[in-house]
Amino acid sequence: MKYFFTLLLTIILFTSCSNEDKRPIEKAKKLSSLLPNTYLLKSTFNNLPNFNNEDYLDVLNGFINNCKTSKAKKLYGELCKNSENITDAKYFLMSNFIPYMISTKETKREGLLTGYYEAQLNASLKKSSKYNYPIYETPKDLIVVDLSSIYPELKRLRLRGRLVDQKIVPYDTRSQSKKNKVNANIICYCDSKVEKFFLEIQGSGKVKLENNTTIYIGYDNQNGHKYRAIGRYLVKIGALKLENVSLQSIKQWLQKNPSRVDEVLNYNKSLVYFKQRTQGATGALGLELTSKRSIAIDRKYIPLGSMVYMNAKIKNKDFSRVVFAQDTGGAIKGAIRADLFLGSGDNALEVAGSLKSTLKLWILLPKREEDL
Repeated sequence: MKYFFTLLLTIILFTSCSNEDKRPIEKAKKLSSLLPNTYLLKSTFNNLPNFNNEDYLDVLNGFINNCKTSKAKKLYGELCKNSENITDAKYFLMSNFIPYMISTKETKREGLLTGYYEAQLNASLKKSSKYNYPIYETPKDLIVVDLSSIYPELKRLRLRGRLVDQKIVPYDTRSQSKKNKVNANIICYCDSKVEKFFLEIQGSGKVKLENNTTIYIGYDNQNGHKYRAIGRYLVKIGALKLENVSLQSIKQWLQKNPSRVDEVLNYNKSLVYFKQRTQGATGALGLELTSKRSIAIDRKYIPLGSMVYMNAKIKNKDFSRVVFAQDTGGAIKGAIRADLFLGSGDNALEVAGSLKSTLKLWILLPKREEDL
């Protein structure tokens, strides 16, 4: 789920105070060009819930892995080089970084955590009565236009469509793609249109082929139409109550109402295209995702490659730890918003499908000279 991004940050300067929740949030003019949409509140590691219970060595190894990418290197500079020779992981974190609590201009400091997983599908390289639902690569006639060189203010936007009579027109929606021939190579054919749909939502998958071999596929592009949540549609038509919406409840409803599957799925006009990969679930940063250490964020507010501390609950238990912003998603919108990668398998699916928790986030940034 995944777009080009220029790393940006805004840092807030405050005088010392023991209670961060009572301080106003302002933007620091000195660094406002780095992340103009995000408001940050300078904090301390002592204010991070359960930070003392963290596995610091695991975090350090995650940071070193994160630093394989240009975006992380741009954000953390020399710390990426220094991290490879560290013997005291906790001291490295506490002496080189400062946590900043992420907020909004409305001074809201709580958001939403959801979860996602690596989907698992059954498929075949050949079409048959059982394997009848194609998983497409990016169409050959899909045009992606970057207007930022002409209009810098549009640098986060991409225009997608196809050329018809020398004009760019919107690309086919989900329902139109079922009626019209898609000008794209087919990776494989799966045995369930519902599982194929949720593969698009998750962004990557492990595909077991009919010949007992396994391939990995991941997000490559999409048709340019805005993502719309089918759970919201099911609530709208009275099929589900808002408080009961989950991946599991949606699947159960679709199984019980096969004649309405297309109606519901087509509510989401966005259609995702894939490419075959050589490794498991891979995020927008280009790294293989790590269970419970990788999150998807809205890069309008949080830079890809950044190290973040999160506080939430999973199955009514505290979940506080360092995570890495390594992915994005069409449904992940807002400053205090994250999607936690939970791995693959039935347990990951179960947790991800029902995870909805209040969330607090702190971004961990390098200390500056004025902080020393």
